[in-house]
Amino acid sequence: MSHTRAELPEPVDSERIPLKARKVSFSWEDTPLHWVPGEPFATHTINVLHLLLPAGERWFVHVYKQVLPYIRDERLREDVIGFIGQEAMHAQAHDEVLPHLRELGLDPTPYTAQVDWLFEKLLGDRTLPPGKARKWWLMERVAIIAAIEHYTAFLGNWVLNAEELDRRGADPTMLDLLRWHGAEEVEHRSVAFELFLHVDGGYRRRARTWATAFTALVFLWQRGARFFMENDPTLTAGRASFKDFHRAGKAGVLPSTGDMLRSIPRYLSRAYHPSQEGSTAQAVAYLAASPAATAAEKATKGVAEKATDAAAERGVA
Repeated sequence: MSHTRAELPEPVDSERIPLKARKVSFSWEDTPLHWVPGEPFATHTINVLHLLLPAGERWFVHVYKQVLPYIRDERLREDVIGFIGQEAMHAQAHDEVLPHLRELGLDPTPYTAQVDWLFEKLLGDRTLPPGKARKWWLMERVAIIAAIEHYTAFLGNWVLNAEELDRRGADPTMLDLLRWHGAEEVEHRSVAFELFLHVDGGYRRRARTWATAFTALVFLWQRGARFFMENDPTLTAGRASFKDFHRAGKAGVLPSTGDMLRSIPRYLSRAYHPSQEGSTAQAVAYLAASPAATAAEKATKGVAEKATDAAAERGVA
């Protein structure tokens, strides 16, 4: 499907920023099972991120490495490479939460096995002949990622502004993980959509793959929340329902139902562009203050300074 310049959504240029991966690390020894005090449902609904994201973001990286040869714009190529680095780090950081959950008596393996199957088999590479069929499947996955990234940016913007979690005394380490990740999702929120526009951009494909992504996310999220609630060793009758989600959203410890619903027509609008949502300035400000991100920055500078000193010593010798 072809587009004239006037038909394409316009980005907000001031919202673009060079992307870099931050090699963060977190210590989970002091994080309780219900890290939002008194809110096991909200805790476990957010915990589903730790189950979905490692496999999902590794899949993003895999697909984007395949699409790199189709990118004809050097600035976009730089953005995609930065995106790949950030997503790989996100997958690693969330993966490292899972052993802590097992130590607390909640083994997520039965659920993560299903998620792995979804991304590796159902959405993975298929044995297709070279040419149109293989390219079609690649473009479908690029479009699905753009739709998913609409929601990761939505969640990132939400958690950066979820002051109720602070008021409830949520665990600071988990909040830093979520807000570091959320800030980077806001930081790179335009990349997936701009890549989709660059390599395809068809509106019918955008709408169709949005429906696929949204349905899959809702199904997987409610299934994950139910899994956590039913297997939580501290709950005698754990359950998860839409009523619980709506209540937690009204309380401010989860995104509100209304905000989630209003996000749908925004993505499906022909004038949609991700840079019009969220704030890069807010994301950058959080990353400049995040304990994990600032520690990663110091460590990176330390390694660079040692390398420079070593090179200087070799030059003198």
